Amino acid sequence: MSVLAAGGFEAFGLASGIKESGAPDLALVATADRTPVSAAGVFTTNLATAAPVLVSRAHLADGRAAAVIVNSGNANAATGEQGTRNAQRMCELSARELGCEPTDVLVCSTGLIGIPLPMAPIESSIGRLAAGLATDPGAATAAATAMLTTDTVKKESVATADIGGSLTLTVGGMAKGAAMLQPAMATMLAVLTTDVAVDPRALRVALQRAVGESFNQLTVDGCTSTNDTVLVLASGALGNPPIGFGGRGYHALTDALTAVCGDLAEQMGRDAEGATKFARITVVGARTVDDARRAARGVANSQLVQCSLNGQDPYWGRILSELGASGAFIDPLQVDIAYGGITVCRDGIAAEHDDRALAAVMAAHDIDIRCDLRVGQSEASVITTDLSYAYIDENAKTS
Repeated sequence: MSVLAAGGFEAFGLASGIKESGAPDLALVATADRTPVSAAGVFTTNLATAAPVLVSRAHLADGRAAAVIVNSGNANAATGEQGTRNAQRMCELSARELGCEPTDVLVCSTGLIGIPLPMAPIESSIGRLAAGLATDPGAATAAATAMLTTDTVKKESVATADIGGSLTLTVGGMAKGAAMLQPAMATMLAVLTTDVAVDPRALRVALQRAVGESFNQLTVDGCTSTNDTVLVLASGALGNPPIGFGGRGYHALTDALTAVCGDLAEQMGRDAEGATKFARITVVGARTVDDARRAARGVANSQLVQCSLNGQDPYWGRILSELGASGAFIDPLQVDIAYGGITVCRDGIAAEHDDRALAAVMAAHDIDIRCDLRVGQSEASVITTDLSYAYIDENAKTS
């Protein structure tokens, strides 16, 4: 049931007419009793910030929210003051139907940039959207489907964790994202829910940590969008004493959020536009975690490396070059590089290996690339994909 796995929430999604195709394009998630609860968000680092991001940031100032309204098919980005008014209007219309304050509604948009958001279909559909709110799996599926743009499948995830006292918390989530994926954050929308009671400040930090270990370790094309948003609402339906910083409950919540975010990030990588390969770049033996992440990201963002993956060519020289250009400290005479456990570079030079076994590794959909810098004890991983002809076809036109 994904976003409805945690108690205390309802959801629904439908086709309002924003998308010319007639596909679902409007979703709503709300607390079952329509009252605001602890909430937090992590947003894009792009300074060309979309209107819904600006509005949601403002509405989260008190750390509480009762609902999230999401539209796909139009990003409401680069739309000026009218775009901000439209995002606010979406919150006002939702609040009127739900019986809460507009500032208790958060808003997300995804789709084409620079095109005014068509408000007529939204205004005529929010009443039906709110009336359809329910707790059944079909309602959760409808909401998750209405978020999608170039995605080919919906993305949902659930995790649980023991917080003691015979209580088990649940985190559920839904997300969209298939391109313009780049760390800090990956371009995407995600709405998460949990049934615990938690201090809003603790929830915000837990979400930030979860995003840092998941969505921020995904890159498909090195592009950061205008609309990146990850939101979480905590209903308190579990009946636990409110979770603060530290302690078993806080760590359990952080772990569950990280698990859901990590699963959703992997699903986005596997559904990336035109991708034929799913690659995990792991850098070990770095001086610091930051160095390891910097090096892994340098390899993952390399178009040359991505083209090699598409061509099933284990051209490790490109990887060594990107490690050296990444800004991380390396000694090129100590670097080892392996594809699928087969070492092709040792001490910075070519290593003998089984060509037939390596060809089998490169022909697989999933490829693990491990780079050992041998200058420290830290490590990090980044998820990426190949760069395919299909990706170019998709993005050679407005999409």
